[in-house]
Amino acid sequence: MSDSILVTRDGGLARVTFNRPASLNAMGFEMGRRWRDIAHELTADESVGAIILDAAGPAFCAGGDVIEMATSGASGADVTGAAHTIHDGIRTFVESGTPIVAAVQGAVAGGGLGLMLTADYIVASEQSRFVSRYANIGLTPDLGVSTLLPAAVGQRRALQLLLQDVTIDAATALDWGLVTEVVPADEVAARAEAVARFWLDNATAAFGQAKRLVRTGAGRSFADNLDDEAASIGARFDTDEARARVQAFAAASTKSRS
Repeated sequence: MSDSILVTRDGGLARVTFNRPASLNAMGFEMGRRWRDIAHELTADESVGAIILDAAGPAFCAGGDVIEMATSGASGADVTGAAHTIHDGIRTFVESGTPIVAAVQGAVAGGGLGLMLTADYIVASEQSRFVSRYANIGLTPDLGVSTLLPAAVGQRRALQLLLQDVTIDAATALDWGLVTEVVPADEVAARAEAVARFWLDNATAAFGQAKRLVRTGAGRSFADNLDDEAASIGARFDTDEARARVQAFAAASTKSRS
């Protein structure tokens, strides 16, 4: 089994770790296939209630492995095929009912932005930096960047990152909405796990469906979103967990009013 991405499990918590630190965790052809396969495996496993996405080494992800592209004899068709493979994994994670938190300990560049934004909640180190660099090497955005980046920060700021040689720091990323929280470097891993444990200790399936509704809703009509909301809340109401929580909430509310 490849060790380009590591998967570890602790009960309902799955950890997905980019593990090519010498290459700044740039995603090459083999790593892209592993990413896709892991996405399908974890999101289809009902015992997985939450996922942490993190990385080994000083960088979170430098995007696609441009060095491998340049030295492997790959054609444009090969690069397109690899992008489709990685996109499959991104789409699978984003559209799933499994909540994902990213622990971003270092630099994020190019397609790494899209991979990071696969997560629903992003905890970043104060030392993190974020940059596009696509056009610097004559390439165009991939790995979901053209959709996920403007969804996070707005079209104007996304274009600023993509059309200028701009690197933003963690404080700016937080201000723009690119990340959810910024913490000291030595607290990133613990804070990301605390977020995941909060989901697991509560109604993680409901959190997962909430994230799915929000993240898939941007690409559908309002009517379709309303239909999905209605079906989802009804399905959750019929679960034993939701019924118990609703009854407890109702009982507590009735008591407080008396």
